[in-house]
Amino acid sequence: METVLQFILGVLIIAVGVAVSIGLHEVGHLVPAKLFGIKVTQYMVGFGPTIFSRKRGETEYGLKAIPFGGYISMIGMFPPRRSGGKAVANSTGFFQSMVQDARAQSQLTIGTDEDRAFYRKPVWQRIIVMLGGPFMNLVLAVVFFSIVLVGFGTAQSSTTVGSVSACVLPATSDRQDCEAGDAASPGAAAGLQPGDRLVSIDGTPITSWDQSTEIIRDSAGTALPVVVERDGQEVTLSITPLLTERYVTDDTGAVVTNADGTKQTQEVGFVGIGAASQLVPQPITAVLPMVGENIASTVNLVVNLPQRLYDVAQAAFGSGERDINGPISVVGVGRVAGEIASIDTIPLASKAASLLGLLGSLNVALLVINLVPLTPLDGGHVAAAIWEAIRRGWARLFKRKDPGPVDAAKLMPLTFAVVILFGGMTALLVYADIVKPINVFG
Repeated sequence: METVLQFILGVLIIAVGVAVSIGLHEVGHLVPAKLFGIKVTQYMVGFGPTIFSRKRGETEYGLKAIPFGGYISMIGMFPPRRSGGKAVANSTGFFQSMVQDARAQSQLTIGTDEDRAFYRKPVWQRIIVMLGGPFMNLVLAVVFFSIVLVGFGTAQSSTTVGSVSACVLPATSDRQDCEAGDAASPGAAAGLQPGDRLVSIDGTPITSWDQSTEIIRDSAGTALPVVVERDGQEVTLSITPLLTERYVTDDTGAVVTNADGTKQTQEVGFVGIGAASQLVPQPITAVLPMVGENIASTVNLVVNLPQRLYDVAQAAFGSGERDINGPISVVGVGRVAGEIASIDTIPLASKAASLLGLLGSLNVALLVINLVPLTPLDGGHVAAAIWEAIRRGWARLFKRKDPGPVDAAKLMPLTFAVVILFGGMTALLVYADIVKPINVFG
């Protein structure tokens, strides 16, 4: 029961964190819009039915039932059709009607506040308003990763024994549990216990876990005197590493494969102990590189999104496994958060750091996705404003008539297509996260 409650708590923490992140994203749009005199009629966190709202001045502030989204309503998002432009007679086309309806609805929001319409503002002001939301997500990502790296630290192996295997299982074995007849691990046979701190092995002082691993791997069949600190006292044990088959790993810890795809193995000394991890605080200078790495990996994910979604579909409807670095929905994020919160083998500080890191990564995702130059995303409006600046600059350079604002309403068919695609992508990811969730913890 306690584990279930911890799981629910982890989900709730992430749900609140996502809602707050989205709310502050919209604040990033709201503040510059009001500073530049754009009339904002609504500020809403969430979608669907309104749970609560209150009007302050000319703006209605509220919370809606589904907290995974938000918006602000600015008047005059689209300019009217240019006077003297080609009229559209008896248009019954779906997309043309969509464009006309967008223009009409935009004009209805303006009323007598023509000078306060979004499209009437200078290009640089519109760009700042639209970039305000992603910028807020960048700030939040920096804050979350600062707390994680500087306040908590990164998990690093210590020289303290965290686990002792009861028996020896080959690396190629599918079994996880010991059975009758399995040889006891050298560590268990020698009396090593979780919590023992390695002081020296074979007379060599131990300053890192990697150092102890190298000595053990090179000493198969050799009795090694091992000094450990236990309950404040030094205890000397004798351990003989067993020659056994282990996978070959690279510097990142990933298993090295052969040309035919099989995993490489090697025979090395094995004791059967694992390191206890500890959180080591990092300098503030480590924060921006961490944010940069997250942005780069998210950009790579977005660039290769079609292939990644195909892989998700293959896993969801087939027998394949989900890529741990692949796309995930809010349902999957909530599930990961719940699993983190319900793990009893890691300390509370590590759980908190993991959840905050998850929120930092989510804000990086919101930053990158919203900068994609497609409407209705923020990047689409920025691209339209930049194109307008280029057109007007070109006209001034060649002393031509001002072409006026870009008719962003013409992008409504694209907006419609993007919404449909995002809806389909969300449905696929939610389904996959339910029937074939990402296995983060192995």
